[in-house]
Amino acid sequence: MSIKAFELVSAIERVKLMSDKAKTQIECLDVCGKNIYIGTNDCFVVHYSIEEKMHANGRITFVTEKQGHKFLVVKKPVVQLQAASALNRIMVLCDATLTLLNMFDLEPIVTGAKVKGVACFCINENPVRTNPFSVEICVALKRKMIQLYTVTEDRLMHLRDVSLPEQALVVGVDGIFVCAALTSQYCMIDTDSGHITDLFPIDPDQIRPIIKRISKEEFLLNGPNALGIFVTSAGVSQRPPMQWSDGVTAVCFVHPYILAMNDEFITVHSILDQQQKQAIPFQGGVFLGDFDGRIFVASCREIYALLPIPFEKQIQALLADKRVQEALDLARNANKTGMTRDKFLKMFKRIQQQAAFIEFSQQRFEEASQLFQESAVDVREIISLYPHYLPANTNFTRSVPPLHEIADINQLSKSDEKVKAAYKHFLQTFLEDIRGTSLAHGYKREIDVALLKLYAESAPEKLSELISVDTGCDLNDCVEWLEKYQRLHALGLLYQHHGEYDRALTVWTRLVDSNQSDPSFPGLEFVVEFLASLPDHELLWKYVDWVLEKDEELGVRIFTDRPANEAVSERLRPETVVDYLHRFPRAVITYLEYLVFQRRLEKEKYHTHLAVLYMEAVLKLMEGSSRQEELDIARSKLRHMLQMSNLYRVQLILGKAKEKDLHAECAILYGKLEEHEKALRILVHKLKDYGAAENYCVVNSQNKEPGYCKRLFHMLLSVYLDPTYERRDTLVAPAMALLNSSVAEFDTVKVLQLLPDSWSVGLLSQFLARAVRTSMHNCRMTRIQRMMARGENLLVKQAFIEIQRDAIIISDERLCAVCNRAFNNPSFVRYPNGVVTHVHCAKNKYICPVSGKLFSARKR
Repeated sequence: MSIKAFELVSAIERVKLMSDKAKTQIECLDVCGKNIYIGTNDCFVVHYSIEEKMHANGRITFVTEKQGHKFLVVKKPVVQLQAASALNRIMVLCDATLTLLNMFDLEPIVTGAKVKGVACFCINENPVRTNPFSVEICVALKRKMIQLYTVTEDRLMHLRDVSLPEQALVVGVDGIFVCAALTSQYCMIDTDSGHITDLFPIDPDQIRPIIKRISKEEFLLNGPNALGIFVTSAGVSQRPPMQWSDGVTAVCFVHPYILAMNDEFITVHSILDQQQKQAIPFQGGVFLGDFDGRIFVASCREIYALLPIPFEKQIQALLADKRVQEALDLARNANKTGMTRDKFLKMFKRIQQQAAFIEFSQQRFEEASQLFQESAVDVREIISLYPHYLPANTNFTRSVPPLHEIADINQLSKSDEKVKAAYKHFLQTFLEDIRGTSLAHGYKREIDVALLKLYAESAPEKLSELISVDTGCDLNDCVEWLEKYQRLHALGLLYQHHGEYDRALTVWTRLVDSNQSDPSFPGLEFVVEFLASLPDHELLWKYVDWVLEKDEELGVRIFTDRPANEAVSERLRPETVVDYLHRFPRAVITYLEYLVFQRRLEKEKYHTHLAVLYMEAVLKLMEGSSRQEELDIARSKLRHMLQMSNLYRVQLILGKAKEKDLHAECAILYGKLEEHEKALRILVHKLKDYGAAENYCVVNSQNKEPGYCKRLFHMLLSVYLDPTYERRDTLVAPAMALLNSSVAEFDTVKVLQLLPDSWSVGLLSQFLARAVRTSMHNCRMTRIQRMMARGENLLVKQAFIEIQRDAIIISDERLCAVCNRAFNNPSFVRYPNGVVTHVHCAKNKYICPVSGKLFSARKR
């Protein structure tokens, strides 16, 4: 695909040498700075000055003036010219002889340095030596040899010879490598080692051998079948070959373009994709060359410049043709044209943004997204393509000059709903990708508002997460949109985020009360959770009645699930809440349970109130026709409350329990009154629950003195063995089970006194055996303790004797080691190291106050 990369401009319209009648024709030329040197077919070297002139309309012309000429006498064509500005010399190849001329007066150098028998030569643009006042060249001789020279102002210094299998027709050099076109093939020569690598065969009669250095150790060769072949110094090709026209006579390179000339055209090819970009008609061309980025082309009598079209214009032309990839490839290489880094980055980002909108308009969304992100486009440029998606009060205006010509997505979709949906899906995905990244910095509100509107249309399940977590959505733009699509729960969340709690609750209560459906709304439980964390207690009471009427058990969580760090409020004092909840029986029970069991408030009225409510619930179930399972659960809760709490009014509850023969509850209450015998008689005689009686003794002896447990078990045994009980025979088995229990504790002597005389030893054998073992164990343990105490007493006596062994004499002359005062009373302190002090001067009995030495506690 074509693009205008160069423009042909006349540099020297007609070369005038000796006269108009002279049949002088251009053979070669070289440009060095503002100087142009021309070699002719009749042995002249002509010197012109040349300067570019920029006109107001941007057109460039050249101003030239002839400076002089030189006739080289031999009357043979000047085959090759090469200027060396560092030496002020021109190297001229004429009549197979390489000579040096002065750049300014074109006179030969005094020393007459020359090389004869030369077929061609080439300057080494990547010299091995770094002397700035010399030039390295490679000379191909008409014999089978190349020579390397260092050129100075007045001489050609020979460095080395390299023999070849054939004569070299054309050479190119880079560092130590020489690429040569021989009479039958191209080859690569390592001048250090002399190693020759064959590349591919050629027929000089069919194609013109051409070698052009492209980059470090890389050359472009004119190959068979009109192919330009890239070759490295290693003899391999790292780029695809380039197809150009037949009959190519000259090649030059200015990044990223390669220009090839034949008899009719100059074709321009890109080194990036090897494709032809431009064809410039030009007949009769004899020379084409690049000189420090400038390209000149010559016919027999005229010289032209190929001026590059600015990269920006080329890229914009490609973008206008929607050739995005070519434009980007060209833009990436613009920094190799001498452009500053800052200018390049600014230009490249804008080109990426333009390319992104082109990809966007062609529905290539993946490529568009990548380019948008790489170019850090102002996200509002994208959102503005979607009508009404930007906040209404935004002050955004599109880029000037514009990045695109798109009005909006309606223009792109052409009323096709599927295409419009695809564009909206792209925007949603793109905004989700960049949200929270540096690309979104400064545009949080615009991004979140656009996302909210997109979610409201097609993804309501994502609204809650967007609004709840650090959203930038504002009320002005979003309320109407959410109401339009009936996203009422999201609307409530938005009000909540902006502190409009009353409006939020109004929306949620409307959702609960009405038949409107919002799949994302969790229901009444969500409202309760919100109220439970609401800091505005006045507003909270406005909705408590409504919630409790809907669900008492759920509504009471408004009071029980408050934040742990919430400040104490008069409006939420427990007394206030309890008084308010009297109208809601289940709620008040749940709240009292919260106060008693979770908050563990030790106030008699709460404990008594809860116990009374439990009792009333049990009595109500007993009077009604409720299931036994419900009654058992209610009584279990009552018994748990009576057992764990010590703060309720026992007598009040006991009176109610007696009235309805709640024996298990009465037993617990008697235990609270320390009337254990009554409690045990109820458990044994009324309930006949012997396990419960045994457990009663264990539970009621917890945290009491050691003998308390024995007294309770003796009391239980007395109940079992009570001779006044009519059915005492039925209690023999429970009594024996109690005696043999591993949990029960007894005084064996008192047990034997209680037992009836009629019981045999065999019946009591298990109890007696255990009692004997326990007694023997206790006896042995006592002896061990006594002996250990005796041993410890002996150790103490020994330590005391050792302390008394050394006498301490306290006289009027002896002074305290700390305060240096006399001892006025017989009390003193002596440390193990012999230091003696007053009692009040010994701050720490384990540390010597004089030396600071630490003594262990055992040696005090």
